[in-house]
Amino acid sequence: MSDAPAIHSAPLPYETRLEPRPLAQVDLVVIHCTELPDLATARRFGEEILYPGSGTGNSGHFYIDRDGSVHQYVALDRVAHHVRGYNPRAIGIELVNIGRYPHWLASDHQRMEEPYTEAQIEALIALLRWLPSQLPALRWIAGHEDLDRTLEPASDDPAVQVQRKLDPGPLFPWERVMVAVGLTRLEP
Repeated sequence: MSDAPAIHSAPLPYETRLEPRPLAQVDLVVIHCTELPDLATARRFGEEILYPGSGTGNSGHFYIDRDGSVHQYVALDRVAHHVRGYNPRAIGIELVNIGRYPHWLASDHQRMEEPYTEAQIEALIALLRWLPSQLPALRWIAGHEDLDRTLEPASDDPAVQVQRKLDPGPLFPWERVMVAVGLTRLEP
């Protein structure tokens, strides 16, 4: 069992309104990138862009900034909203990365070119090594792009279809992460 990494706890204001769940049902970690310029913007999106009726919004459990700092916005025993169809069984880990921001669905803006920092990947590996001590059923890992393959009309040309989610994207070091952690890649 690995030691807990340094985690800055900063619960989202609506965390207690997120559905509770037993830790034993969590068997999957989903890796995301924020596709936003910085951690502050990601936090603001999580706090301000809310679903009608519930008072909750898009949220990951952990956010890893470019400097490797780990921030927890949602408790492990709450269902965060980070990937369609898998939230009740999954932990969401967001890596701060510009991705396709600000033209996420523009047909001519589908390349993700910002590399992840060494500090981010080291922090991610430390977090992934520690999480099984908290989540006894944890055995799977996936990228958001693996689980949400939905196509959407491009924002600049509705006749063109683009993939809604591409994160963590082609620059994410899957091979390195998989060698370092004891999880199995889930590819539905």
